[in-house]
Amino acid sequence: MSSVLEVLELRYELPGSGKNLVDGVSFSVAAGETLVLLGRSGSGKTTTLKLVNRLLTPTGGTVRIASEPTAAAVATQLRRRIGYVIQDIGLFPHFTVAANVGLLPRLERWPPDRIARRVRELLALVGLEPGTFAARFPHELSGGQRQRVGVARALAVDPPLLLLDEPFAALDPITRLELQREFRALASRLGKAMVFVTHDVREGLLLGTRIGLLETGRLTFLGTPDEFRASTSPAVRQFMDAA
Repeated sequence: MSSVLEVLELRYELPGSGKNLVDGVSFSVAAGETLVLLGRSGSGKTTTLKLVNRLLTPTGGTVRIASEPTAAAVATQLRRRIGYVIQDIGLFPHFTVAANVGLLPRLERWPPDRIARRVRELLALVGLEPGTFAARFPHELSGGQRQRVGVARALAVDPPLLLLDEPFAALDPITRLELQREFRALASRLGKAMVFVTHDVREGLLLGTRIGLLETGRLTFLGTPDEFRASTSPAVRQFMDAA
């Protein structure tokens, strides 16, 4: 199976410090795979995502999406090929749910009727009744509902790759578990390449088809959840013992 995302010897040196926040990281993600990047705060997880979608510019290495180097792409066009879901969701408060989900299709100049159909389709996909939620504003939604809208917006133009940066971390435990289960089913249904960042080993083992453990910018483990559970690496054992 060919890779949607290829990351080769990726590096990022903090300007002016000489410190590598990401240091020689390599991995690939194929369609239908969810790679979980697991690590503590400061391990380089979020920085790696930002290097993939060029919110930060790598100081070394190569990122390819569908075999094309991202360094050669126009940054705004590149990001429209990548769905991005973050912890604080980032919905526009003065936009309705429908307007938030339809933002990228509007920027891509889709016809209004196509945008309306896509918004309805996506809201239904993430479990929000379009007739009930499309006209609401973000402040009228619960945290879990806002995060579902964030996922719908990330899928709006059907990108081949989704990046998710601790999307459920701020939710209460019951809502978080509910969305984790929904996400797992959704990932299986969509068959997209996904990179999911978390510091929660239980979440990683539940959602990942593979686990990558980052420590001080280096990828110290890469394998399946079963291989992670069986690993004798001290770093892996520390995470498993904390689960």
